Amino acid sequence: MTDLFTPYKLKELALKNRIVMPPMCQYAVEAQDGIPTDWHFVHYVSRAVGGTGFIIVEMSGVHPDGRITNQDTGIWSDDQIPAYRKITDAVHSYGSKIAIQLGHAGRKAQDAEPPVAPSAIPFDERSKTPQALSTKDIDQLIAAYREGARRAVEAGFDTVELHGAHGYLIHQFHSPLTNIREDEYGTDLALFGEKVVKAVKEVLPEGMPLIMRVSAKEYVDGGYDEVYALEFCRRYKDAGVEMFHVSSGGEGPIGSNGGPHAGPGYQAELAQYIGSGLQVPVIAVGRLESYEEAQSIVAGGKAELAAIGRGMLSDPYWALHAEEALGGVAKGNVPKPYERGVWKRK
Repeated sequence: MTDLFTPYKLKELALKNRIVMPPMCQYAVEAQDGIPTDWHFVHYVSRAVGGTGFIIVEMSGVHPDGRITNQDTGIWSDDQIPAYRKITDAVHSYGSKIAIQLGHAGRKAQDAEPPVAPSAIPFDERSKTPQALSTKDIDQLIAAYREGARRAVEAGFDTVELHGAHGYLIHQFHSPLTNIREDEYGTDLALFGEKVVKAVKEVLPEGMPLIMRVSAKEYVDGGYDEVYALEFCRRYKDAGVEMFHVSSGGEGPIGSNGGPHAGPGYQAELAQYIGSGLQVPVIAVGRLESYEEAQSIVAGGKAELAAIGRGMLSDPYWALHAEEALGGVAKGNVPKPYERGVWKRK
């Protein structure tokens, strides 16, 4: 039976288990230069020590003004590569694989003066009115995504994930709520994301599978549903995306946490819908802190991989503890200095 601890391979990305640490912003950059710090090193490497198969570094801006805040990481400069290289080398030494999420916050960039977006529509009454991007600006941002991917490869990441969810820039382009342009990017709402995908594929080695995070539905009046999402995901798949990381929300008052009535695995059906509809592998995410719940997602065939967000913020060793709790932990999976604490002798 396939379970959380069954190895998984997609192209040349070979994972020792099906457990993913999804990207979660740390807001811990100290000098506003986008360079990850000792905090980021410890944060990510500890999860590799803790047995996580696949770690995805938080959304890192492809442009300085593309970050949610100035305390977020970036990947717009070659000067940022060495700090990432230090992280990837250490993560690899503990047997885990690591990607980085490339993103641009668009109208949700809090410290940008001004933020930019497909159309000049603020996120809410407290937010700045963004500047609508010109065609030249759009071309430059597509190139920025390409350069971010190039830097990720140079920094030793095993692949990249594009952030097309949670109301950030790519999402803003493919959502009818936020894109009311009259040019080609407004008449074809998936065009920007499609061009970003193709640009990034140009610099990824053949063996690296491109991942994309998407919101499969919007929790707001007039927002799109999973049927609409399936079609723009089809465009992105045709352009080169090989795995989707399926979330929801991000436009309107309900963000990526699903709101007060969201329960464990509340997005798993969305992941299964996208995966089966496009015949692509998917990552399920959303309140999967319970070992048994995460196990059921993979064992039940709803997704190839299960992403554990808040659970891993609480417990860097979630993967080892899950294997112990589910009865499968083996001595070889635990770092030798920790064997007395995690590995239960039979």
